[in-house]
Amino acid sequence: MKSNAEPFFCSLKPKDVIGVAAPSSIFDADAFHKGVLCLESMGFEVHIPRGISGRHRYLAGTDRQRAEVLNSLFADPGIKGIIAARGGFGAMRLLPLLDWDIIAKNPKLFIGFSDPTALISALVCNVRICAMHGPNLVSLAQADQKTLESFSKTVTGCFTRIDLPSDQVIVPGHAAGRLVGGNLATLVHLIGTAYQPDFTDGILFIEDVGEPAYKIDRMLIQMKMAGLLEGIKGVLTGSFENCDNEAYIPQIIKEVFFEANIPICMGIGVGHGSVNLSLPMGVDTILDADHACLEWGLAAQ
Repeated sequence: MKSNAEPFFCSLKPKDVIGVAAPSSIFDADAFHKGVLCLESMGFEVHIPRGISGRHRYLAGTDRQRAEVLNSLFADPGIKGIIAARGGFGAMRLLPLLDWDIIAKNPKLFIGFSDPTALISALVCNVRICAMHGPNLVSLAQADQKTLESFSKTVTGCFTRIDLPSDQVIVPGHAAGRLVGGNLATLVHLIGTAYQPDFTDGILFIEDVGEPAYKIDRMLIQMKMAGLLEGIKGVLTGSFENCDNEAYIPQIIKEVFFEANIPICMGIGVGHGSVNLSLPMGVDTILDADHACLEWGLAAQ
Protein backbone atom coordinates (compact mmCIF):
# COMPACT_ATOMS: atom_id res chain seq x y z
CA MET A 1 0.00 0.00 0.00
CA LYS A 2 2.99 2.31 0.34
CA SER A 3 3.45 4.75 -2.52
CA ASN A 4 6.41 6.87 -3.58
CA ALA A 5 4.26 9.22 -5.64
CA GLU A 6 4.77 12.94 -5.18
CA PRO A 7 1.84 14.24 -3.09
CA PHE A 8 -0.30 17.10 -4.31
CA PHE A 9 -3.25 19.03 -2.90
CA CYS A 10 -6.42 18.51 -4.96
CA SER A 11 -7.99 21.93 -4.41
CA LEU A 12 -11.64 22.39 -5.35
CA LYS A 13 -13.47 24.88 -7.55
CA PRO A 14 -16.98 26.33 -7.30
CA LYS A 15 -19.62 23.87 -8.56
CA ASP A 16 -17.34 20.90 -7.84
CA VAL A 17 -19.19 17.99 -6.26
CA ILE A 18 -18.31 17.08 -2.68
CA GLY A 19 -19.44 13.62 -1.58
CA VAL A 20 -20.34 12.96 2.03
CA ALA A 21 -19.02 9.89 3.86
CA ALA A 22 -19.87 8.75 7.39
CA PRO A 23 -16.77 6.79 8.46
CA SER A 24 -17.31 7.20 12.18
CA SER A 25 -20.23 7.76 14.54
CA ILE A 26 -23.93 8.40 14.06
CA PHE A 27 -24.61 12.04 13.21
CA ASP A 28 -27.40 14.48 14.01
CA ALA A 29 -29.75 14.84 11.02
CA ASP A 30 -30.45 18.54 11.59
CA ALA A 31 -26.77 19.46 11.88
CA PHE A 32 -26.06 17.29 8.81
CA HIS A 33 -28.66 19.22 6.78
CA LYS A 34 -27.30 22.59 7.94
CA GLY A 35 -23.77 21.46 6.97
CA VAL A 36 -24.98 20.56 3.48
CA LEU A 37 -26.55 24.01 3.12
CA CYS A 38 -23.29 25.57 4.28
CA LEU A 39 -21.30 23.78 1.54
CA GLU A 40 -23.89 24.78 -1.04
CA SER A 41 -23.67 28.41 0.08
CA MET A 42 -19.92 28.23 -0.69
CA GLY A 43 -20.77 27.26 -4.27
CA PHE A 44 -20.25 23.49 -4.08
CA GLU A 45 -22.65 20.76 -5.08
CA VAL A 46 -23.18 18.04 -2.49
CA HIS A 47 -23.67 14.34 -3.16
CA ILE A 48 -25.29 12.31 -0.36
CA PRO A 49 -24.84 8.58 -1.03
CA ARG A 50 -27.55 6.04 -0.26
CA GLY A 51 -27.18 4.25 3.04
CA ILE A 52 -25.18 6.99 4.70
CA SER A 53 -27.62 7.22 7.62
CA GLY A 54 -27.20 3.65 8.78
CA ARG A 55 -26.95 2.69 12.45
CA HIS A 56 -24.88 -0.02 14.07
CA ARG A 57 -24.43 0.56 17.79
CA TYR A 58 -22.74 3.99 17.98
CA LEU A 59 -21.52 3.75 14.36
CA ALA A 60 -23.12 5.19 11.21
CA GLY A 61 -23.70 1.71 9.78
CA THR A 62 -21.64 -1.47 9.71
CA ASP A 63 -17.96 -1.33 8.83
CA ARG A 64 -18.70 -2.84 5.42
CA GLN A 65 -21.44 -0.29 4.69
CA ARG A 66 -19.30 2.68 5.69
CA ALA A 67 -16.29 1.40 3.73
CA GLU A 68 -18.38 0.79 0.60
CA VAL A 69 -19.54 4.41 0.66
CA LEU A 70 -15.95 5.66 0.84
CA ASN A 71 -14.76 3.28 -1.88
CA SER A 72 -17.60 4.33 -4.18
CA LEU A 73 -16.92 8.04 -3.64
CA PHE A 74 -13.24 7.65 -4.49
CA ALA A 75 -14.08 5.56 -7.56
CA ASP A 76 -16.64 8.09 -8.88
CA PRO A 77 -14.91 10.50 -11.33
CA GLY A 78 -17.68 13.05 -10.81
CA ILE A 79 -16.81 13.44 -7.13
CA LYS A 80 -13.99 15.94 -6.61
CA GLY A 81 -13.89 16.03 -2.81
CA ILE A 82 -15.09 13.96 0.15
CA ILE A 83 -16.06 15.29 3.56
CA ALA A 84 -16.61 13.25 6.73
CA ALA A 85 -20.03 13.69 8.30
CA ARG A 86 -18.65 13.72 11.86
CA GLY A 87 -16.04 12.24 14.17
CA GLY A 88 -16.54 10.09 17.25
CA PHE A 89 -15.12 6.64 16.56
CA GLY A 90 -15.02 4.11 13.75
CA ALA A 91 -12.74 5.41 11.00
CA MET A 92 -9.79 3.16 11.86
CA ARG A 93 -12.07 0.10 11.59
CA LEU A 94 -12.43 0.87 7.88
CA LEU A 95 -8.75 0.94 6.96
CA PRO A 96 -8.42 -2.79 6.08
CA LEU A 97 -11.70 -2.64 4.09
CA LEU A 98 -10.79 0.23 1.78
CA ASP A 99 -9.67 -0.36 -1.80
CA TRP A 100 -6.35 1.44 -1.61
CA ASP A 101 -5.47 0.70 -5.24
CA ILE A 102 -8.60 2.52 -6.42
CA ILE A 103 -7.98 5.35 -3.97
CA ALA A 104 -4.38 5.77 -5.15
CA LYS A 105 -5.53 5.90 -8.78
CA ASN A 106 -8.30 8.40 -8.04
CA PRO A 107 -6.80 11.04 -5.75
CA LYS A 108 -9.28 13.57 -4.46
CA LEU A 109 -9.47 15.86 -1.47
CA PHE A 110 -10.64 14.21 1.75
CA ILE A 111 -11.76 16.60 4.49
CA GLY A 112 -12.29 15.97 8.19
CA PHE A 113 -10.78 16.02 11.67
CA SER A 114 -10.78 14.20 15.00
CA ASP A 115 -11.57 10.49 14.42
CA PRO A 116 -11.17 10.85 10.59
CA THR A 117 -7.50 11.51 11.39
CA ALA A 118 -7.13 7.74 10.84
CA LEU A 119 -8.12 8.21 7.20
CA ILE A 120 -6.12 11.42 6.75
CA SER A 121 -2.99 9.76 8.13
CA ALA A 122 -3.35 6.70 5.89
CA LEU A 123 -3.94 8.88 2.83
CA VAL A 124 -0.94 11.12 3.57
CA CYS A 125 1.52 8.53 4.86
CA ASN A 126 0.56 5.41 2.93
CA VAL A 127 -0.71 6.50 -0.48
CA ARG A 128 0.78 10.02 -0.54
CA ILE A 129 -2.51 11.81 -1.18
CA CYS A 130 -2.87 15.19 0.47
CA ALA A 131 -5.94 15.80 2.63
CA MET A 132 -7.47 18.69 4.54
CA HIS A 133 -7.65 18.76 8.33
CA GLY A 134 -10.79 20.85 8.68
CA PRO A 135 -14.35 20.82 10.00
CA ASN A 136 -16.50 17.75 9.50
CA LEU A 137 -19.89 18.36 7.87
CA VAL A 138 -21.86 18.67 11.11
CA SER A 139 -19.18 21.02 12.49
CA LEU A 140 -19.85 23.45 9.65
CA ALA A 141 -23.41 23.83 10.91
CA GLN A 142 -22.22 25.76 13.98
CA ALA A 143 -18.87 27.11 12.79
CA ASP A 144 -17.93 30.74 13.30
CA GLN A 145 -17.00 33.07 10.45
CA LYS A 146 -13.26 32.64 10.92
CA THR A 147 -13.59 28.87 10.66
CA LEU A 148 -15.85 29.08 7.59
CA GLU A 149 -13.53 31.53 5.82
CA SER A 150 -10.51 29.33 6.50
CA PHE A 151 -12.38 26.26 5.23
CA SER A 152 -13.55 27.95 2.03
CA LYS A 153 -10.21 29.52 1.18
CA THR A 154 -8.07 26.52 2.10
CA VAL A 155 -10.21 24.01 0.20
CA THR A 156 -9.98 26.20 -2.91
CA GLY A 157 -6.25 26.81 -2.56
CA CYS A 158 -6.58 30.53 -1.77
CA PHE A 159 -4.97 30.41 1.68
CA THR A 160 -1.23 29.65 1.78
CA ARG A 161 -0.38 30.99 5.23
CA ILE A 162 -1.58 30.94 8.83
CA ASP A 163 -0.23 33.28 11.49
CA LEU A 164 0.57 31.55 14.77
CA PRO A 165 0.31 32.94 18.32
CA SER A 166 3.67 34.66 18.84
CA ASP A 167 3.38 34.29 22.63
CA GLN A 168 3.20 30.48 22.32
CA VAL A 169 6.45 29.87 20.47
CA ILE A 170 8.12 27.24 22.67
CA VAL A 171 11.32 26.83 20.67
CA PRO A 172 12.33 29.31 17.93
CA GLY A 173 13.69 28.28 14.57
CA HIS A 174 12.80 27.54 10.97
CA ALA A 175 11.90 24.16 9.43
CA ALA A 176 10.53 22.76 6.18
CA GLY A 177 8.65 19.50 5.68
CA ARG A 178 5.30 18.01 4.76
CA LEU A 179 2.55 18.60 7.30
CA VAL A 180 1.55 15.37 9.07
CA GLY A 181 -0.47 14.31 12.10
CA GLY A 182 -3.89 15.22 13.46
CA ASN A 183 -5.75 14.00 16.52
CA LEU A 184 -3.17 12.66 18.96
CA ALA A 185 -5.22 9.83 20.50
CA THR A 186 -6.21 8.52 17.06
CA LEU A 187 -2.61 8.58 15.83
CA VAL A 188 -1.40 6.68 18.89
CA HIS A 189 -3.96 3.93 18.30
CA LEU A 190 -2.45 3.32 14.85
CA ILE A 191 0.94 2.38 16.35
CA GLY A 192 1.80 -1.25 15.64
CA THR A 193 -0.71 -1.59 12.80
CA ALA A 194 -0.15 -1.70 9.04
CA TYR A 195 -1.28 1.94 9.04
CA GLN A 196 1.24 3.24 11.55
CA PRO A 197 2.05 6.78 10.42
CA ASP A 198 5.44 7.84 9.10
CA PHE A 199 6.37 11.35 10.26
CA THR A 200 9.94 11.31 8.93
CA ASP A 201 11.02 14.75 7.65
CA GLY A 202 7.59 16.12 8.52
CA ILE A 203 6.16 19.01 10.49
CA LEU A 204 4.08 17.23 13.13
CA PHE A 205 0.70 18.72 14.02
CA ILE A 206 -1.29 17.41 17.01
CA GLU A 207 -4.48 18.34 18.87
CA ASP A 208 -6.89 16.60 21.23
CA VAL A 209 -9.99 16.92 23.40
CA GLY A 210 -10.96 15.59 26.82
CA GLU A 211 -7.52 14.15 27.60
CA PRO A 212 -5.84 15.19 30.89
CA ALA A 213 -2.25 16.32 30.73
CA TYR A 214 -0.86 13.03 32.03
CA LYS A 215 -2.53 11.17 29.14
CA ILE A 216 -1.10 13.65 26.63
CA ASP A 217 2.27 12.93 28.27
CA ARG A 218 1.76 9.17 28.08
CA MET A 219 0.69 9.23 24.42
CA LEU A 220 3.65 11.35 23.35
CA ILE A 221 6.08 9.14 25.26
CA GLN A 222 4.57 6.07 23.60
CA MET A 223 5.03 7.68 20.18
CA LYS A 224 8.61 8.55 21.06
CA MET A 225 9.45 5.05 22.33
CA ALA A 226 7.85 3.55 19.20
CA GLY A 227 10.21 5.64 17.05
CA LEU A 228 7.52 7.78 15.42
CA LEU A 229 9.14 11.05 16.45
CA GLU A 230 12.54 10.32 14.94
CA GLY A 231 13.44 12.61 12.07
CA ILE A 232 10.64 15.14 12.43
CA LYS A 233 11.55 18.72 11.54
CA GLY A 234 9.15 20.75 13.68
CA VAL A 235 6.09 20.60 15.93
CA LEU A 236 2.84 22.53 15.75
CA THR A 237 0.00 22.05 18.23
CA GLY A 238 -3.64 23.03 18.02
CA SER A 239 -6.17 23.23 20.79
CA PHE A 240 -6.32 20.87 23.76
CA GLU A 241 -9.95 21.34 24.72
CA ASN A 242 -11.26 20.23 28.11
CA CYS A 243 -7.88 18.76 29.02
CA ASP A 244 -7.27 18.81 32.78
CA ASN A 245 -4.05 20.55 33.88
CA GLU A 246 -3.72 22.12 30.44
CA ALA A 247 -0.99 24.42 31.82
CA TYR A 248 1.33 21.39 32.01
CA ILE A 249 1.08 20.63 28.30
CA PRO A 250 3.70 23.16 27.07
CA GLN A 251 6.14 21.74 29.64
CA ILE A 252 5.42 18.19 28.45
CA ILE A 253 5.83 19.15 24.79
CA LYS A 254 9.16 20.84 25.48
CA GLU A 255 10.47 17.87 27.47
CA VAL A 256 9.43 15.27 24.88
CA PHE A 257 11.08 17.13 22.00
CA PHE A 258 13.98 18.71 23.91
CA GLU A 259 16.71 16.55 22.37
CA ALA A 260 15.41 17.08 18.82
CA ASN A 261 16.29 20.80 18.85
CA ILE A 262 13.47 21.69 16.43
CA PRO A 263 11.07 24.66 16.27
CA ILE A 264 7.90 24.23 18.32
CA CYS A 265 4.79 26.42 18.13
CA MET A 266 1.62 25.93 20.16
CA GLY A 267 -1.88 27.32 20.39
CA ILE A 268 -2.99 27.51 16.76
CA GLY A 269 -6.80 27.59 16.50
CA VAL A 270 -7.18 24.13 15.01
CA GLY A 271 -9.09 21.23 16.55
CA HIS A 272 -12.05 20.95 18.91
CA GLY A 273 -12.14 24.57 20.04
CA SER A 274 -14.57 27.31 19.02
CA VAL A 275 -12.26 28.13 16.09
CA ASN A 276 -11.15 25.28 13.83
CA LEU A 277 -8.92 26.55 11.03
CA SER A 278 -8.19 24.26 8.09
CA LEU A 279 -4.76 22.78 7.37
CA PRO A 280 -3.47 21.09 4.17
CA MET A 281 -2.08 17.75 5.36
CA GLY A 282 0.73 16.15 3.35
CA VAL A 283 1.63 19.44 1.72
CA ASP A 284 5.18 20.84 1.85
CA THR A 285 5.16 23.53 4.50
CA ILE A 286 7.49 25.95 6.24
CA LEU A 287 7.19 26.36 10.01
CA ASP A 288 8.75 29.72 10.81
CA ALA A 289 8.74 29.97 14.59
CA ASP A 290 10.90 33.11 14.45
CA HIS A 291 8.09 34.96 12.66
CA ALA A 292 5.24 32.82 14.06
CA CYS A 293 3.75 31.59 10.81
CA LEU A 294 3.06 28.44 8.80
CA GLU A 295 3.27 28.66 5.00
CA TRP A 296 2.57 26.19 2.23
CA GLY A 297 2.05 25.91 -1.51
CA LEU A 298 3.81 28.56 -3.58
CA ALA A 299 4.69 30.40 -0.38
CA ALA A 300 6.70 27.40 0.80
CA GLN A 301 8.72 26.97 -2.40
